[in-house]
Amino acid sequence: MTTPAADGFRMPAEWTPHERTWMAWPGPNPTFDDPDDLLASRMAWASVARAVLRFEPVTVVCGPGRSADAQVLLGPGVDTVERDLDDAWMRDIGPTFLTDGRGELAAVDWTFNGWGAQDWARWEHDAKIAAHVSDLAGAKTYASALVNEGGAIHVDGEGTVLLTETVQLGPERNPHWSKEEVEAEIHAHLGTRKAIWLPRGLTGDYPPHGFGTLGHVDIVAAFARPGVVVAHHQPDPAHPDHEVTKEAIGILRSQTDARGRRLEVVEVPAPTALEADGHWADYSYINHYLCNGGVVLCAFDDPRDEIAAGIFRRLFPERTVTLVDARTIFSGGGGIHCITQQQPKI
Repeated sequence: MTTPAADGFRMPAEWTPHERTWMAWPGPNPTFDDPDDLLASRMAWASVARAVLRFEPVTVVCGPGRSADAQVLLGPGVDTVERDLDDAWMRDIGPTFLTDGRGELAAVDWTFNGWGAQDWARWEHDAKIAAHVSDLAGAKTYASALVNEGGAIHVDGEGTVLLTETVQLGPERNPHWSKEEVEAEIHAHLGTRKAIWLPRGLTGDYPPHGFGTLGHVDIVAAFARPGVVVAHHQPDPAHPDHEVTKEAIGILRSQTDARGRRLEVVEVPAPTALEADGHWADYSYINHYLCNGGVVLCAFDDPRDEIAAGIFRRLFPERTVTLVDARTIFSGGGGIHCITQQQPKI
């Protein structure tokens, strides 16, 4: 059976032009466990959709019979389609889109098991969403046996991918895969050739800190352009992420990318809030989303919101930086990047 890389496909960097953004609409489930939480989440998701819509088309996948109600909050201009859903994290349940540079679109349908079969997760329907969205986009679909999610990878579009050991190598997802086997599968499906591994994610992304992914990389580090990585920095030694991020930044600074460039690491300080919902906060500005001409950046009503915005304005002077309150999204286990998925322009 052929692979995307063998067929000439690769995952483009997020900063390349998009055809549209895909999202999923929150429905009743354990993540949003009462009507007030559900409404607040829907309003937060709608705020992100409207922010992205300023820059590119947005399609929101809704559960059966929920499009009409969703449109009320989403407002005009956002497209909706209906498919069975469990949760609402399109980065993770949706396809990873690929291009071949010759006008063809493809997508990877990773195996999804509820972020490591966590006891609060439901994934009967979400495991099928990547194939549905790929079909709606008119993409050729490649299925992978690797348990993986879109938030667990970040690429520079030039051969390098960021990963975390507690995700792809964790016993909850791929207990019988070696590191070499995981890398081979990742490279064969993303068109990458060098993996940079971080040992773990942020503290709040693991039990017992509520809903988490067991260490997604897109809350810790992300490529801003080839050779340049933005990295979460927790400056307060009272927070366990002080040591976690110190280690991650040190690893990144010691690495070269697939083209042999030493990585430049831009540290982005964490918000000042140390706790949220009774747990260590994993609030992070790294979980941003790049869209056509824009950066949609997490905000937390925090003194460091504008510091982070300034960093991103300097990194992306040609883009408009839009701050969107992400505290409600983080209470569900993710951020703005986690609820969006780019379809690249071919």
